[in-house]
Amino acid sequence: MKMFKRLLIIALLISQTACGKVASWYGRGFEGRNTASGYLFDSRQYTCASNAHDFGTVLKVTNKANNKSVVVVVTDRGSFNKKYGREIDLSKAAFAKIANTNEGLIKVKIKVLNEKNTFKYKHGSPVFNAREYQKYVKNK
Repeated sequence: MKMFKRLLIIALLISQTACGKVASWYGRGFEGRNTASGYLFDSRQYTCASNAHDFGTVLKVTNKANNKSVVVVVTDRGSFNKKYGREIDLSKAAFAKIANTNEGLIKVKIKVLNEKNTFKYKHGSPVFNAREYQKYVKNK
């Protein structure tokens, strides 16, 4: 029985490494609408939706196929993980920086760069723009 448990653990670790994390992009239909964090969505900004990280967390997302990276800020949540098996949804601009948007899905590495500016919710529907982005990434 101990041997079976060991083999099972090894198999799980190998499968997680082989599969990696999957990302896609979103934008159509969400432009200008409130995100789960309270920010207004702008597909031209470097943001993402993640269920695994707090709002305001700064992540480095690297495309495993070409090693291109983008730094994004978590501003949204989604049901994409259970429903579609994805780890993260990037804004269209962030996805386009590391892959062709026609690809739809890519395998990525995700690294937390900064968790100093996390928050629960932004009231008043503030716009997430380049100035906001700089507030989060400048102290990574």
